[in-house]
Amino acid sequence: MRTQVGRVAGAVAVVGAVVSGCGSGPSQVGSAVIVGSDAVPLSQVQSQLDVALGKTAAVSQLAYQGVGTDDIARDVVSRAVVHDLLQRAAANEGIVVGDQQVDAALAAIGGADAATQSSLYNLSALRERVRDEITAAELARRYVDRLTVTVDVAAATSRADAEAKARAIAAGGPAADAVFSTNAQKGLKFSAAADPEAASGALFGTTAGKIAVFQPAPSQSSWIVMRVVDRRTDATPAGPSVANQIDQATLVKIGERLLQPMADELGVRVNPRYGVWDPIQLRVVAQGQEAGTIMTPTAG
Repeated sequence: MRTQVGRVAGAVAVVGAVVSGCGSGPSQVGSAVIVGSDAVPLSQVQSQLDVALGKTAAVSQLAYQGVGTDDIARDVVSRAVVHDLLQRAAANEGIVVGDQQVDAALAAIGGADAATQSSLYNLSALRERVRDEITAAELARRYVDRLTVTVDVAAATSRADAEAKARAIAAGGPAADAVFSTNAQKGLKFSAAADPEAASGALFGTTAGKIAVFQPAPSQSSWIVMRVVDRRTDATPAGPSVANQIDQATLVKIGERLLQPMADELGVRVNPRYGVWDPIQLRVVAQGQEAGTIMTPTAG
């Protein structure tokens, strides 16, 4: 099982920065992204981006891997969104991550100085990111044993086919029933405890009544249309807790996926210069690069 040390070590090697929003009555003008009523100013994102791009060795390595400046900027904005949502979740759940926990995590990977030198973070962003990861993991521990979903699933041959079927399902009536008449399965039940890897995906993050459209894997030509019949975070555990058997990296991903309903409820508006919010990947992507979409039924 991978330890928290391994997860944090991986985190500092990934492009990212955390910036906080401020002000009231946010406008898209001058904002990089707006989460609910919280705005992250363009100036703060640019400041974090300047720090990242100033680390030429790390930037060169990322460029060799095909990661460009626009990708770095989108990651900065993505982390800002996740940070905002995690702060809200932590307040709701009473999760408090102390400085000592952050210090211990950094000490375990050689200290903050070494971590900042080998990543695109400055010290403040590094500490915030580590704190966010610890928060996300704790959130997952609280819910992974009780998170279940029941879905109806239909196969599609392309994105266009999948979205057409999703619209039919959203409209309801005979057309919706027809979607599930062939190449479909209804009433499939899944437990996060039984499949922690899957628990980090949109299968477990989409709320009841919504329809998710996504591609199982980029290498596959098929698409999935999924109607969520039921989603519970308070289901009776099927057995002993599995939280302590799940590696830290997966716990962090599950914790972040648990933010999806909040992001959907609040709304995430991204400045077009950075792209759009992808609810399937839970990150900012270039326009047209969304991995899928989530629809709300229109039938009343």
